[in-house]
Amino acid sequence: MANRLRKLTLKNQPRAGKINHLLHKPQNNSQLGNWLLSTLAIATLLSSVGLLIAFAWISILFIFNPEKIIWLNKFLPEWAQITVGNYGERPQTLKQIKTNLSQKKLIAGEILTLERDKENSFLLPVIQKRPNCQFDCQAIVELRVYQQSQDVELQSQPEKYYRLASQLAIAGIEEAFVLSPTDEVTVENSENSIPLPVNEIKRFEGQTPSNGVWFYLQGKLPQGAGAIAYGKIVYYNPQRSQIHQMLSWKSPNGDVPKWQQVTGDTNKELVIDQTVGLEPQLRIYQVKSLKLSHNAIELAEISLKTPAIKDTAYQNALLLARNGLWTPAYEWLKSIQKQRKQPLPEAAQAQIDVIRLHSQITKSQADQIWAIPSQQVIADLIDGRWEKALEVFSASAENVQEVATLLQMDGGRLWNRSTTALRVNPNRPEVAAWGALILAVQRGEERAISWLQAQPKISTDTLTRIQSLLVQLNNEGVKPKIFSTHPSRIVGSVQPLTKFNNTEWLRPNPQADLQLTDNEAWYQVEVSAFHDGKQWLNFPFERLQLPQISPGKFLWETLGIYSDPAVLLVVWLPNGEQQITTATIKGVKLESGVLRLLIAGQKIADNQNYLLQPPPLALTDAALEWVQPSPLTLEQLSQQDPARVTAMLPIVWRILQQSGQIPNGTLPSLQKMQRELSYWPVQVMNLTNNSQPETVLTISAEAIALLKQSLTGDEKPEEHLSPPRTVILSNSGKVIYTDFQRNYPQSLTAIAKLLDGQSLALLVENGDKYSLKRWSKKNQRFE
Repeated sequence: MANRLRKLTLKNQPRAGKINHLLHKPQNNSQLGNWLLSTLAIATLLSSVGLLIAFAWISILFIFNPEKIIWLNKFLPEWAQITVGNYGERPQTLKQIKTNLSQKKLIAGEILTLERDKENSFLLPVIQKRPNCQFDCQAIVELRVYQQSQDVELQSQPEKYYRLASQLAIAGIEEAFVLSPTDEVTVENSENSIPLPVNEIKRFEGQTPSNGVWFYLQGKLPQGAGAIAYGKIVYYNPQRSQIHQMLSWKSPNGDVPKWQQVTGDTNKELVIDQTVGLEPQLRIYQVKSLKLSHNAIELAEISLKTPAIKDTAYQNALLLARNGLWTPAYEWLKSIQKQRKQPLPEAAQAQIDVIRLHSQITKSQADQIWAIPSQQVIADLIDGRWEKALEVFSASAENVQEVATLLQMDGGRLWNRSTTALRVNPNRPEVAAWGALILAVQRGEERAISWLQAQPKISTDTLTRIQSLLVQLNNEGVKPKIFSTHPSRIVGSVQPLTKFNNTEWLRPNPQADLQLTDNEAWYQVEVSAFHDGKQWLNFPFERLQLPQISPGKFLWETLGIYSDPAVLLVVWLPNGEQQITTATIKGVKLESGVLRLLIAGQKIADNQNYLLQPPPLALTDAALEWVQPSPLTLEQLSQQDPARVTAMLPIVWRILQQSGQIPNGTLPSLQKMQRELSYWPVQVMNLTNNSQPETVLTISAEAIALLKQSLTGDEKPEEHLSPPRTVILSNSGKVIYTDFQRNYPQSLTAIAKLLDGQSLALLVENGDKYSLKRWSKKNQRFE
């Protein structure tokens, strides 16, 4: 019975089960051989699988945590050693880190902790000395994160070893961004902006959002009696052991960013205070997780540009807030919240919280009792208390005078408030009154009345009341101070003018006579470029649109002529000397994008027969400043910077051949070119705002004639009846400007510094006209 059961069991046993059967003790030699072979096969199979798993695990550790397998280095040759750290650097002591930085002419800054145990990890600012610097000469150029090495071999060392876990290059903050009234910088302002250094880094103390560590980098730009603070926000992510730059910031009042509870969220928001005077301006950022990246975050600004909900009343409230009427906007939003049956979306509530924070500031200012009436008026107007501000204005004759001065100095903020308030609600006579007062003290009563009559909801009673306020201005002798907040910066070409029609020229006072004094003559200036107080505008001026009301006053203000109507006339005499006389702008004309000035001044020399000299030039005193560095000869430059001359000589020679100045052919030797051109004058200056200056080579017609004579052997050189021509080359020898163009003749007249910035400009003559050209970083050319 037992044997029968045993046979039945073996018969019904699965085939895979025979492996287990083979592991039983063999009964004879044949079974012994089969058993040994089977056992060996199984052992081989298991060891192969184990090796595969081990190699896979080591590979994973090598990718994600190489320090865990650093012990393998004792079995590996030197060329196959495992390195750790994001950048392949071997662990170093703190002393070694500082020594290596010093060898690279860098300085190790003060160590900042990243975790509770500062021995495990730290942040190291890397500092570099700025060349040609007089103050703030040290700048932070890099941030490095170091972590204590887990290498078993280094654990027994007396000094701690650290590996480089992360590093972040730190560039300077663009000056255009720091000086801009907003955080949005135009291409015009940024093209030639210079980077400002950051030289201080601090950790945000107290409670901050997320699990990482927040720092702010800071620099300061002196302005008057104070300084503008600027810098960057950086964040250390401990999960990834990486440091990230989050945003750039600035504060005109010198305050540093802070974390503050603004919304109802559990996390604090980053608040950057850009308040100027009584005008609150807070930029508020929330920490948001990036959906496409694990453990990654960003700082997202709570912006008021786009309304969070599509509701007309809500959109009007945000329009008021964007124009500085924070309290009226907040009151309107509270009314909307009460009327809604459902709560507002999270984004809308965040916008309301930002407006509420601003409103708290303006309301607190308006609630104060100010000793100076003008300060009380400005605080009331900023908070939208129009009627109360009118009461202060009309309280006394002294108040009228003082408030009128305040309105004359307004740069547009109060005007924007009044027009925006009227746009949202035209039935506001007290708001219209302030709009009229601003226009009256800035552009005259006539302009104020015209504007009032154009308003859709102005009743006769309102017009009568506002006219009585204007009478108060007249009774106190307040005259419109029609002026530009910027000096006139105008450049153009000059032509004599014998006949003209008085009515064609726009003037602030059209009734004034156009008369000349003794020895004066009429001239016409065709404007090539001018500065409107914000940026340079160049011919053609197609975007310059004249208003229907007082177009002459508009042009006078836009061109800055109110502050100074004088213009300088520059004439080049046959010997190259400049003759400068002063003239006065009498009228302006704009036709089809061409802007012309009517000027009266002393008679100037007629240089039309001076073929080698530029045409007469007109410019205002504040427009530009001539730049004339000491010239060198090519031979002298070769001694100072041989690589520069070696790079430029073949290129200059080719330009002369291609333009037909000298015979074509193969290039002569470098020594021959240097010998032939050794006396030619050059200037070295920085025209592109980079670290390497450019070479300006000015070539006279006489120099070209002598070179051609030397190459061809002609006894008599050709007459030279053309002005000097210029070639500008980069440090590497690349041509970035040339006058040797057959199809587009031009001539560099001078190099000048524009008085509104750091950049240099080329004053280029094109026929009988001038143009200002500056280097464009974007397009890599002068334009």
